[in-house]
Amino acid sequence: MKFNKMKNILLPTDFSGNSKNAIQYALKFFEGENCTFHILNSQKPSGYITADVLYGAPGTSIYEGILNDNKKALENMVQFCESNSEKENFTFIPKLDFDNIVDAINQAVALNNIELIVMGSNGATGAAEVLFGSNTLKVIRNVDCPVLIVPEDYTFENIEAVLLSLNYQNEVSKESVSLITEIVKKNGASLKILEIEEEDIQLAAQTNQAERSFKGLNLEQYSIKNIPASVAINAFEQLIPVQLHAMIVERKSFLDRFIFGSETSKISYGSPIPLLVLHH
Repeated sequence: MKFNKMKNILLPTDFSGNSKNAIQYALKFFEGENCTFHILNSQKPSGYITADVLYGAPGTSIYEGILNDNKKALENMVQFCESNSEKENFTFIPKLDFDNIVDAINQAVALNNIELIVMGSNGATGAAEVLFGSNTLKVIRNVDCPVLIVPEDYTFENIEAVLLSLNYQNEVSKESVSLITEIVKKNGASLKILEIEEEDIQLAAQTNQAERSFKGLNLEQYSIKNIPASVAINAFEQLIPVQLHAMIVERKSFLDRFIFGSETSKISYGSPIPLLVLHH
């Protein structure tokens, strides 16, 4: 089965090995699909480049130097993508932006009907900015579009099982159900739902919503109570092999507890597998 609608994919890049690896993952993830990949480099000018230089005198050497370097790097990235997907029906569109990363991505999402952003994470443990990378964290919090975060140095593995972690403060949107269902069906995968009930959260009548929403899929359901989300998910991923973790969150609540751990545990989450963040 092919994805029904997901045709415009945004690939932000800073030309690092980390972002290049995330792009390679995206090419494998969408094999067999008709996709347009928008490759975006956004570089906020450093403080020494004044607005006058940047916008008033495009012929100046500083402006031209940055522009030409980034254009060349984007061209090289497109050539790399094309050479790694010769048998695919992929189109690559490079875009250069001098805005900050969040504004540039929000604009790209709106103008190009982007349905998924694929980015790299740093894969380290510790502060959230180190864990996900400061740009990735900003995008998760400030861009209303699904984000697929690929850990540093992660190599694509066929998706045989997808983990969906839920708490029931939020209902699962139709868009999220549709995207997860398409990924599961396309890969012939099983869907493992982990229901997390933390101390201050009551599982409501929505407990059976997931079963209804994902009816017809190869579905397994698990439930964990009174354990911080980050701890529960880390343990689950170590015990049960999955190749993709999907998570439906409100940006400022569950996501923060998930990333930073609870006030008592101070344990943060470092995903060894790609993480698909879907906003409620």
